[in-house]
Amino acid sequence: MSSKPFVLLGKEIPEGKRTILDLEVAKLHTRTTVKVPVIVERSHNTGPVVLLLAGIHGDETNGVGIVREIIDLKINKPKNGTIICIPVFNIFGYLIQTREFPDGRDLNRMFPGTQNGSLASQFAYQFSEKIAPFVDYVIDFHTGGGERDNIAQIRCNKDDKKGLELAKVFNPPMIVYSNNIVKSLRETLHKMGKTVILFEGGKSKELNPTIINEGVNGTRNVLIHLGLLEGDITVRATPIFVEKAKWLRASDSGMFKTRVANGSYIKKKDVLGVIQDPFGEFKKKIYAPFNGHVFCINRTPIVNKGDALFHLSLEE
Repeated sequence: MSSKPFVLLGKEIPEGKRTILDLEVAKLHTRTTVKVPVIVERSHNTGPVVLLLAGIHGDETNGVGIVREIIDLKINKPKNGTIICIPVFNIFGYLIQTREFPDGRDLNRMFPGTQNGSLASQFAYQFSEKIAPFVDYVIDFHTGGGERDNIAQIRCNKDDKKGLELAKVFNPPMIVYSNNIVKSLRETLHKMGKTVILFEGGKSKELNPTIINEGVNGTRNVLIHLGLLEGDITVRATPIFVEKAKWLRASDSGMFKTRVANGSYIKKKDVLGVIQDPFGEFKKKIYAPFNGHVFCINRTPIVNKGDALFHLSLEE
């Protein structure tokens, strides 16, 4: 069934064709233009428009790896509707492997942006005006910041019924209830009436095969559920739901060793790790303060007092 014309970034996207567009960010101080590639695959049939977006933080390469594999496996070629892939959103940060934009701002706190604000704000504005209005569903791929290593998980608002439905279909190991953050991409899209889920997995500056596989398989499930692809949804196990959580912080400074695997269920007084000095004179065990699941571990070898070490689910 033929569908009406679909225009994105000023260009009509033909049916049944792959189209690569450029979202212009700015110019470098060398006058070199920086553009973000936007890969669009439109079928011959009507259907929803799904955006797969990664790299809003430039050093979160697991997300980039997920979208790249989706393209390589041709999962982004729909039987119905349209799939848009933006593998690297924050192209500036990706080039030099930093989280922030060149102006030092976190792009994911600048939405919906302004036309004449900071560089990050102007870029957020371009996306909010030129791409966001034309999509129906969004999967936003992230990783833990720095050395924080997240178990593969979907984050969504507990009251967002459509988002929660997609989270269950994605079928990650964990679903973490998380309120929308002010001026984040997720909050802006939600206010625009879009259905959005946020994938978290692994840590910055890595390509973790397990995390990438989870992201690819979960995305395929969602695309099948929404009718863009044909096939069977893969269900591995029932996800663990995290309604409330708390960070366990370091009571001392020192060398940090973990003694527990990410995703593990732990009981009160279990030893989760140790903090020790480099001279063999100090060693302190880190005990679980309550029962719950570990869904994020700080992988840094040296910690300071008060640093977040383990993100634990608070269970009734």
